[in-house]
Amino acid sequence: MSSTTSKTILVTGGAGFIGSAVVRHLINDTSHSVVNVDKLTYAGNLESLKSVNDSVRYTFEQVDICDASELKRVFNEHQPDIVMHLAAESHVDRSIDGPGEFIQTNIVGTYTLLEQARAYWCQLADDKKTDFRFHHISTDEVYGDLQHPDEIEDESSELPLFTETTAYAPSSPYSASKASSDHLVRAWYKTYALPVIVTNCSNNYGPYHFPEKLIPLIILNALDGKELPVYGVGNQIRDWLYVEDHARALVLVATEGKIGETYNIGGHNEKRNIDVVKAICHILDELRPKSSSYEAQIKFVSDRPGHDMRYAIDATKIKQELGWTPEETFESGIRKTVNWYLDNIDWCQRVQDGSYHRQRLGTVQ
Repeated sequence: MSSTTSKTILVTGGAGFIGSAVVRHLINDTSHSVVNVDKLTYAGNLESLKSVNDSVRYTFEQVDICDASELKRVFNEHQPDIVMHLAAESHVDRSIDGPGEFIQTNIVGTYTLLEQARAYWCQLADDKKTDFRFHHISTDEVYGDLQHPDEIEDESSELPLFTETTAYAPSSPYSASKASSDHLVRAWYKTYALPVIVTNCSNNYGPYHFPEKLIPLIILNALDGKELPVYGVGNQIRDWLYVEDHARALVLVATEGKIGETYNIGGHNEKRNIDVVKAICHILDELRPKSSSYEAQIKFVSDRPGHDMRYAIDATKIKQELGWTPEETFESGIRKTVNWYLDNIDWCQRVQDGSYHRQRLGTVQ
């Protein structure tokens, strides 16, 4: 499939953090048309799409991916060439407190979407059928925990990385539900020949990130003079990927990736959580100085159950086969992110007070 040919792309979860970055990239940087399918749960925010809302190539459908009849209508009405499936419950702490929603959305929702996509695909004309693809977007958390540097006696030893063939070993209800959805997608390829592609990404950060996640939480708490909570002693390591780099990668995979393949997408930025928090503090010390460093607000809290200590992606395959590499280093990306939040405090306040959630069909009431 040529990425230069204009396609209609159905994006589930397009009002979420990563999904909205994908939609903005598709509308602003390509000629593709977008059908954004989103239920608008607490994490869905149409304000993240105001810049593209008036495009003739953009359509929004407020639909739950568990609703088979509505999905059938969307497929038949919009006739997509590609499905990019990002809709998911994604916050680990929420999955620990209430796993049921994660099972319903991430597993049952993915099954429902697969079945409607398969029914739609089966009735396509041969040329459209050949070009159709179902791109499932997942997480590196399905792979479980990696060896931590503190566990290695020989400092010269190379640390292991997640590859596309790493065995699954999810630790949380969230990652288990995403692992389940990955298995469903691959089963629909093997059993029904539905043309699928799977991607697994590392931790995303950047503009429009919901404030319960680490980086926006730290930025906003710091500005409000609140404690900066860090699990344990902050030794957990994550590979940080700027969300706009991820969006570019996802569209590249969706349009040029090989059917049946998996591509790992990482930022090449392994950082300890405590170092991420301190980096934010240092930038804020520079941009919004006060009498004492923001580091004084750091508060170590009890670690969460089953907390994986290290994730790290080997993104060699997507670089070699599709030519993708991240444009942002962690240092450039985190500075852009802090600046964005400083410049968009109104957006943050609407998210925090819940007023953003009164949006419907592109309007703010």
